[in-house]
Formats: sequence, structure tokens, C-alpha cells
Amino acid sequence: MDACRKYGNIRYHQISSDEVCGDLFFMERSGTEKVQFSAAESRRREMKVFVTGAGGQLGYDCVRELAARGHETVGSDLAAECAGISDLADRSIRYVPLDITDPQAVFAVISEIRPDAMIHCAAWTAVDAAEEEENRAKVDAVNHLGTKYLAEAAKASGARLLYLSTDYVFDGNGDRPWRPDDLTYAPLNYYGQTKLAGELAVRSIMEKYFIVRTAWVFGPNGGNFVKTMLRIGKARDSVQGVNDQTGTPTYTPDLAGLLADLIETEKYGIYHATNEGGYISWYDFCCEIYRQCGLDTAVIPVTAEEYGRSRARRPKNSRLDKSKLAENGFRPLPDWRDALARYLREAKL
Repeated sequence: MDACRKYGNIRYHQISSDEVCGDLFFMERSGTEKVQFSAAESRRREMKVFVTGAGGQLGYDCVRELAARGHETVGSDLAAECAGISDLADRSIRYVPLDITDPQAVFAVISEIRPDAMIHCAAWTAVDAAEEEENRAKVDAVNHLGTKYLAEAAKASGARLLYLSTDYVFDGNGDRPWRPDDLTYAPLNYYGQTKLAGELAVRSIMEKYFIVRTAWVFGPNGGNFVKTMLRIGKARDSVQGVNDQTGTPTYTPDLAGLLADLIETEKYGIYHATNEGGYISWYDFCCEIYRQCGLDTAVIPVTAEEYGRSRARRPKNSRLDKSKLAENGFRPLPDWRDALARYLREAKL
């Protein structure tokens, strides 16, 4: 019998020594093509990975994905305990509380764990609350300074760092998709300013890094646009949907798989990542949510100005050019409609 184990989108099999002389593994793609490599090579593929923001939507899915691939995974967040992580019955997962705004704590934890790689998902993401004067110091401490401390600790320990950023580093003018190498940064809100400051900190400290900008994130762990619109749609006959902001949704389990793919390589740089399926508006997204759920709630298209409930300005053009992923051999994420269907099915919404 062979032991089958999942490695991202690839399965590999360890053949018993009774059948083959020595430990050999076979990578199986699409159930047919098999590539042989040794047990020693397999061990080199396994890493110790530190994930910040493990209690959030994306961080939680990163922890699950990495552990499923056989990586020793350490999740962290501000809370003393993380119920979601502790509920995962996987001995390769640890949880360590960490306040990333405390530089001494960051260096102590990273020095003790000595990860091979770090995925930095922790962030202040309450965009409207970030505009309030009393919150600004905290927002900068988390998104900018916390990222700086983690980059410094990563460099000192020799770990590779992947930093999650956002389309909000751009002003959203025009209709051309933003490319990873675009330098016309002009954030419209304080959240975007602090995430850009985090990017610049990583780039100034690290020689080799990954920066992944994403947009319109939704996933099983925590609140998101899908849950909000379903809750409202089930209680009302009609809702408003903003139709002058354009982008593409991103499903966190799909994105987590890509992030794991990235850190398993040395193809460093800045990337853009969302699900595939074209560019849509929030109005379009809401209509598809209701269609898939069988709701007959009317969706009324309005502009962001007409909607008028947001304190922070948001970019109208959140189109991200993701072609660099394919150019570097990474598989595009599935269509966002397929991702939405999987989410609704798995979350039982």
C-alpha cells in the first residue's frame, strides 16, 4: 500500500521499501503524470511557517492550507487563545499570541520560533473606523509599524516574508487594471496610506520578499460582504448595490493556496491576486449572491455618492492585473462565481 498525502494541488505517494529500494515519492498531476523525487528532497519542501492574523479570514485559511501541505505551522494573533486554530485537530499547528505593535515581543517570538517563512495577514481592516482621529495611531501601529517590526525580525532570522496588501494603495482613477509594478501610489483613505507604508517598509528592509495585493475578500472565518448582504436581503424587499466601483472578489481558501504556492518558491516580488471571472461591481456581486441563494430581493443600482454611508473614500477602479502570476508559473484562482458557490455550500448560508 502507498501512503497518499496532499501537497497543494498535487498529491504525492510514499512507496513502501518492500516495493522500492529506499524511500521514493511520486508527484501526481491530474491523476496521470508522475514525477519521482527522493525522501530527502521531500523534506526540503517542508518548512516552518509563521502566520500573523490567524484569527482572521485569510490568516485562518493560510494556517489550514499550510498544515495540510505538511508544513510546521505557527499561527499568531492578539488574543491569548484562538478558538478556530485550537479546534483544528492537527499536531503540526501551534498558536502563539503576539502583539505585532510591540517590537520587543515580535523579536522575542520570531527569535524563539525561527521560521523559514512568514505570511503576514494581520491588519487593521476596518476602513471607515480608520478615518477616526482617535484610531489613527493604532491603525498606523498595526499596518505600518507592526509590518516594519516583522520585516526586521524576518531579516534578522533569515526568514522569507510575504506581506498582504491591498488595491487601496492606488487612487482608483481610470479603468486600466493596476499592474504590480505601477508606482503611481495615491491612497484615498488612511487605511490605504498605512498599508502602503507597510509595503514601503518591507521593500526598504528586505532584499527578498513577496508583496501580494488583493481585493474584495470573503471567506468562512469572520464577517464579509456576502454574509452582510444575505442578512439584509432576507430582512428587506430591496437593497442598494454600489455600481460605480469595479473589481473582482477573492475567496480566502483559494488565496491561501496561492500564498502557500508562493512561499514554497523563491520567485520574489510584488503580485496581484484575486479570483478570475472578470471585473464586476458590488451591485453585480450582490445580484449573483441572491441568484445563487434563490432570493428575490430587488437590488437597486446606486453610485457610491448616492449610497453615502461610508466615511472613507474608496477607489472606483479596483481592477488588478494578475498576469504576473501566470508568467511565473502560478495557477490562476478559480472563477469568483465558482468560489461563491463553494462558499455558500460549505458555510451552509
